[in-house]
Amino acid sequence: MKNDRPYSDPEKAARKLLEIARGLEPYMDGRLLTEKLNWPMLTEFKATPAEYGAGIKYAVDQGWLWARESGTYYKFTDAGKDLFG
Repeated sequence: MKNDRPYSDPEKAARKLLEIARGLEPYMDGRLLTEKLNWPMLTEFKATPAEYGAGIKYAVDQGWLWARESGTYYKFTDAGKDLFG
């Protein structure tokens, strides 16, 4: 059975999250607030919470985003910024 969920692949979810993050106005010192990432991903793009979580984990594991220990915000790393040229 073919999986029709576009964000079931963690890399695709991560790239969509980075696209969302790129369009955000950074808050205090370049912070990307978690709710500004998860709200559009879950509502507008219809990802599941598990897909969102896997995408965030993938982006952090790839070194594209840095995660605050509390989970309240993320920041682009240089590698994450370089994905957009």
